[in-house]
Amino acid sequence: MRLPCAPGTVWPDTRMGACAPHSAGQRNQMRFLASLEHTMERWSTTVWQSLVPRQKKQAEVVGILRRECDDRALILDRRRTLVPNAFVIELPPESHRQLTDDSAQVAGHLAAHIRRHAAEQGYTFAGPVAVHLAPADDAGVGRFRIRSHISPLHR
Repeated sequence: MRLPCAPGTVWPDTRMGACAPHSAGQRNQMRFLASLEHTMERWSTTVWQSLVPRQKKQAEVVGILRRECDDRALILDRRRTLVPNAFVIELPPESHRQLTDDSAQVAGHLAAHIRRHAAEQGYTFAGPVAVHLAPADDAGVGRFRIRSHISPLHR
C-alpha cells in the first residue's frame, strides 16, 4: 500500500535501527529511566513491607499522615489553615535497620504525599515539610507510630 505523496517525495525509514541520529542517546536515556523506575519500586516495596503488614493496604501509612495533617490543622483565617510540617515515624528497630540506607528517599517520597494532600486541601506550612524515620525507643510499638508538630522556618 502506498501513501499519497507528491511525486519524488521520499518517506523516511522508520524502523528502530534507522531512526534519528540520536537514537542511541535516547535508548541510554530510556535505560536510565527504567533503572530509576526499578529503584523507586524497590524502595516503595521496602517501605510498605516494613511499615504495613502484608494484609493491610499500602495506603494506610499515607492515610495516617494525611489524617495527622487534618487532625492537627490550625485555622488562622478564612483562607489559611496551618498544618504540621515536621513528622517523625517511629519504626520497630528491625524495620528501621532495613530502611537505613534508603531512609532519605523514603522520607522524600512520604513528604511528597503530604505536600500533595496539603495542596489538595488548601493547607499551608510554617516551613519545609520534613519526614524523619527513627527507631522506636520503647518495645511497645508494634508496627509504627507517627508524631508531628509545626516547625517554623528558621532564618
